[in-house]
Amino acid sequence: MTPVGSELADRVLGGWLGRIAGNMLGKPVERGDHWTRERIDRYLRRADALPLTDYLPEPVDEGDRLALRPEWRECVRGRVHGSCRDDDVDYAILGLHLLETHGFDFTTEQVGDLWLLRLPYLQTFTAERAAYRNLANGLKPPLTATYDNPYQEWIGALIRADVHGWTSPGAPRRAASLARRDAVLSHTGNGVYGAMWAAALVSAAFTAGTAREAVEQALTVIPASSRLARTVRRVASLHETGMAWDDTLTTVAEETAGTHWIHTIPNAAVLTAGLLYGDGDFTRTVALTVRGGLDTDSNGATAGSVAGVLCGAAAIPDRWKGPLEDTVRSAVFGFDGVRISELAERTVRLARTSA
Repeated sequence: MTPVGSELADRVLGGWLGRIAGNMLGKPVERGDHWTRERIDRYLRRADALPLTDYLPEPVDEGDRLALRPEWRECVRGRVHGSCRDDDVDYAILGLHLLETHGFDFTTEQVGDLWLLRLPYLQTFTAERAAYRNLANGLKPPLTATYDNPYQEWIGALIRADVHGWTSPGAPRRAASLARRDAVLSHTGNGVYGAMWAAALVSAAFTAGTAREAVEQALTVIPASSRLARTVRRVASLHETGMAWDDTLTTVAEETAGTHWIHTIPNAAVLTAGLLYGDGDFTRTVALTVRGGLDTDSNGATAGSVAGVLCGAAAIPDRWKGPLEDTVRSAVFGFDGVRISELAERTVRLARTSA
């Protein structure tokens, strides 16, 4: 049954808190060409932080310190005071603003218009930056996604999808349809499927009994023959055999070798493994997902969103949500310093109108 009332509000707030906490957890090691699974775990062992149950510890030597992203000082345990700015959160805020401004019948062109009005160009990356440049040069969708854009199947559209799941609780096909309309501004193929799948995952988490059920429901909204669907099914089948988490990721990494660390396909494998092996436990889900490497902050954010919706905000341990201080830094004009609780309340209002 789709949650209503205070339960719906708790689940939506859980999604926002989970997304932001998971993003903060993964941000220091967001450099998949360096921070492999093995290097992340070595880092954690040196700091006596395995199993991982909190934000990343401070680096214990100069080599690790130099390899972390510069923002690590705002993201490691003991130093988190509100969330630092990140595109994984900016796009969730922008998506909320899109739905508040244009409603659920928004067009892809309106998505582009809001980018130009609200989002600084230098805070966009890969496919989004290519699409932004194309918009500024007067191109219209779908050319904004296809012209001079080698990143069409990377993870950017997937990270923009959560708000469509939060506002379509228990309606994964509707969530996927909204996410597709957003995604085609900048992506094609598996890049678009990734957004549809992520939106459906979040939506399904409102009514699914388990993380596995949410994963299975989300698979129904994308073509079964797509590389994305085949990869997700492969991870699920290995999990079902009882294979260990790290062996599953090693197997699938070999099978997806040659794709960039920001490509949708290998990141969907890491995310799926985190959700299935995390099995609804918030801490275990975000920890395994970030330890999986690749685009750690994006994967941690999406895993945290799904797990947060599954368990609700009240069940997220305070060590994750307390340091966020109910505050978000954002590059989206007009939203810097906004309260997480306010974003959740506004999202709930939209979810209720869509029911």
